[in-house]
Amino acid sequence: MSAIRGLVEVVLVVDDIHKSVAFYRDTLGLELFSPAQVPAKFLRIGPAPAGLPQQIVLVPRPAGNPPLGAKVLHHIGLEVPAEQFDAERERLAKLGFELRTGQHPFMPVEAFYLDDPDGNEIEIAAWRG
Repeated sequence: MSAIRGLVEVVLVVDDIHKSVAFYRDTLGLELFSPAQVPAKFLRIGPAPAGLPQQIVLVPRPAGNPPLGAKVLHHIGLEVPAEQFDAERERLAKLGFELRTGQHPFMPVEAFYLDDPDGNEIEIAAWRG
C-alpha cells in the first residue's frame, strides 16, 4: 500500500503572472505566501497546515515560449463547504464569470466550473454526502 496521503501542489505555466495571481488570490481567495523575489508564485489552498500546504504554483511562461496549442490539464477541483456553495456560485457569477454546471459520475458532489485567465478550467465543488 502506498504511503501517499495528499496532494501538495498543482503547477501551472501562465502567460500573465499578474492576471493569474489576481485570479487565484483576489477572486478565489487563495493566500499568496511565496517571497516577492521568487518568480514563481505559491498560493495556499485553505488554512495553514502543520505540514505541507496544499497549493497552486504559478510559473511565468518563459519569453519566446509559445502557449501550448491544446490544453493538457482537464481541470483543478477546489472544495467549499456545502453551506457556502450557493453563495460562492452567486459571488463569482456577479463578478462576471461564465459558470458551467456538471454532475459527478458517482459521488454526492455538487459542482460548477469557470476558467482562469489562461483558460484552465476550475471546479468549485461541495460534498453533499
